[in-house]
Amino acid sequence: MRQELLNMSLEELTEWAKGQGQPAFRSRQLFSWLHKGVPFSKMLNLPMAYRKELEETCSANPVSVLETVVSRLDGTVKLLYRLPDGNVIEGVLMRYSYGCTLCLSTQVGCRMGCLFCASTLDGCVRGLTAGEMLGQIVCANTLLATDGKGEHIGNIVLMGSGEPLDNYDEVTRFLRILREPEGLNIGMRSVSLSTCGLVPQMKRFADEGLPVTLSISLHAPNDEVRRQIMPIARRYAMSDVLAACRYYIEKTGRRVIIEYALIHGVNASPAQAAELARVLRGMQCHVNLIPLNSVPERGLHGVSEREVRSFKEALEKAGISVTRRREMGDDIEGACGQLRRRYIREAGPEEVTDHDGGGQIGHRTYPDTK
Repeated sequence: MRQELLNMSLEELTEWAKGQGQPAFRSRQLFSWLHKGVPFSKMLNLPMAYRKELEETCSANPVSVLETVVSRLDGTVKLLYRLPDGNVIEGVLMRYSYGCTLCLSTQVGCRMGCLFCASTLDGCVRGLTAGEMLGQIVCANTLLATDGKGEHIGNIVLMGSGEPLDNYDEVTRFLRILREPEGLNIGMRSVSLSTCGLVPQMKRFADEGLPVTLSISLHAPNDEVRRQIMPIARRYAMSDVLAACRYYIEKTGRRVIIEYALIHGVNASPAQAAELARVLRGMQCHVNLIPLNSVPERGLHGVSEREVRSFKEALEKAGISVTRRREMGDDIEGACGQLRRRYIREAGPEEVTDHDGGGQIGHRTYPDTK
């Protein structure tokens, strides 16, 4: 089994390289190349003999791009990634005026069971390693480099497949490597992490010294509604989730984002907006309204523009900061888990081999998915 180098911090890589008889400066060179997505063969300031040794025994990136789908509406790119064990995950590359954002996955699937999410329909296979999370970014940067615009990923959202705090150790490890100056050098204020509300982990995370933007998948104004659509609500009451939010705000000084997927006939009435405003009053937060991408397997349906507008206006009237999420990639199965499920259902993983570790094999683009 090949050694996955991207899974190591610089300190760990330095110790590993010393064990290979390499000086400390060599590990810094190698670490930088790995995070730039450069294959071993092109790491030209490394000795040729060492490059050949690395090619034979190590993996530069455990992630490869299996398929890309490009939106004709806004240029959003949906990426389907292949992992070394044949599992597939997905991510979304979004271009904004302030730069490029990557939504990445933290698990293969998800075990939280939220009814509105396609990622959880087949359960959770396993958590991703820190290197597999970093590898998604490296692949996206390599893809961006091909268009010659000088773009790179500057913002990360942990909102793809999986519950980040259910893969706690690897996610926190990923965040610490992510901010290393010799690597991707992405600061914590450029990272958003979404959780469905694992209260003990939320409190623990508040003490980690990793002040990312915490997003809470609340999606309901009370426990009764929340339990209908989110199994985690049977374990943790909404009052406990919001108390953990307040603790996070106190420890980090960051406001919390309340994610709220509007579902027709479930949680989208003006009266429910008023109830939500009451439970959030006084908390340093911002509500992000998300018109539901319908999930046919669950029988859940999105809302009309009138419903979105009425809900938003009711929150604003109550003094709650709120925006509607900009919808990206509507024509390319933009919601979490949809592309992966379609791929597994229709094709299954391809047999591909990444000999050079560059992470860009099996790359296909479909500008028109209609």
